Amino acid sequence: MDDIIENILFIARNVNVFKIPPRTSNEGYRAADWITEQPLWKGRLKVTERGDQCYIVLEDPNSGELFAQAPYDKTSAAVEAVLDSSRYFVLRVEGEGGRKAYIGLGFEERAESFDFNVALQDYVKRAKAASDPTSAIAAAVHDPPPDYSLKEGQTMTIKIPAKDGTKIAGKAASSSSFGGGFALPPPPPAGGGVRRIK
Repeated sequence: MDDIIENILFIARNVNVFKIPPRTSNEGYRAADWITEQPLWKGRLKVTERGDQCYIVLEDPNSGELFAQAPYDKTSAAVEAVLDSSRYFVLRVEGEGGRKAYIGLGFEERAESFDFNVALQDYVKRAKAASDPTSAIAAAVHDPPPDYSLKEGQTMTIKIPAKDGTKIAGKAASSSSFGGGFALPPPPPAGGGVRRIK
């Protein structure tokens, strides 16, 4: 039995969804055109990863009832940032019959919208690395790091030269011959740090 594990990449507790007017130009969407209205819906947003697929899920925070879902992949245009704000996006959601709709998505805090963007970028980076096994990112994800620990019975010897450049014999030199450690420079003369300005 092959179970699919769902990873939650990001959660925003309070987001607003708006009905947006059709795009009038190729320039892009502006949040100022649609945030003047009351939100169509308020709830929780989750970015989840199931297997090799990513979804942006809008759901009720209390019951978990699904409001809308947008599949997201490294090439899709499911999320588009608006031109006039960093807290608002246009989201392309898909219904059960494959029908697509565009809705406005607004975060209450700028930090949440930033974290949302970072979660999507991290997913795209991992997805590209998984599809291109020759990349350095894929090697870092799939190859274990080298083991530099000492194995059973291995020892390490470190030789530190003296201050004058001569080598110190390991056990022949005692700490008492060096004054118990390292030499400190003498303190500055009294009043040496005071300048008189005329």
